[in-house]
Amino acid sequence: MINEQTNDKLRELRLTGMLAAWHEQQTKPEYARLGFDERLGLLVDAEWLHRHNRRIGRHLKAAKLKLAGACLEELESSDERGLDMTLIRQLATCRWVGEHHNIVLTGATGVGKTFLACGLAQHAIRKGFRALYRRVSRLLDELALARADGSYARALTRFARADVLVLDDWGMTPLNADSRRDLNEVLEDRWGERSTIVTSQLPVEFWHDQIGDPTTADAICDRLLSKCHRIVLKGPSRRREMSPTSH
Repeated sequence: MINEQTNDKLRELRLTGMLAAWHEQQTKPEYARLGFDERLGLLVDAEWLHRHNRRIGRHLKAAKLKLAGACLEELESSDERGLDMTLIRQLATCRWVGEHHNIVLTGATGVGKTFLACGLAQHAIRKGFRALYRRVSRLLDELALARADGSYARALTRFARADVLVLDDWGMTPLNADSRRDLNEVLEDRWGERSTIVTSQLPVEFWHDQIGDPTTADAICDRLLSKCHRIVLKGPSRRREMSPTSH
């Protein structure tokens, strides 16, 4: 009777992790050899881990990463790729997020820029930060629609709050006046407060001309590049390596 009441109360309190661990303790005799404090500690640990994993799951879903399964542990280092694993290990500490630094990943199509960007964002989520992924074209479309329906300020706030904002496929097309203004607004809100990861096929030295207006280009480039870790990925396209028809 006592066990049934305890079971019902744990469910009512939504202590799901603790409930599962308590059931395990009831069915495995080795737990009987432990003292009360040890068993209670295991129950608390189980509940903490359950909530921690659920929180990470929610944040991963909210981030909408293009490659949700990307992780830093799967990165392959080689001189051909130009990937400095010492730098990757430093970035894995996520100090760059706490210090509000940016990361710029450039290289030809298919060399793994999006994978690395998503891996860095996922790692930040597992360290307790919030992340958000957008292709630049999609971001600009969202802001244009938000301007039209009156939700522009809310949209800017949503992008400003993410600890890590991934902007994928930067510089694919020239920007018009509205797009330049929107990007500048997003980056102005984040400057010195949050971190941004940018991927681009376009080398950094061509960004200024691609943005267009010199004054806005100066502002955007300064906010992205002044506190920035730059990684240039090299080598052949990895998409061909992963193709089912490749040999």
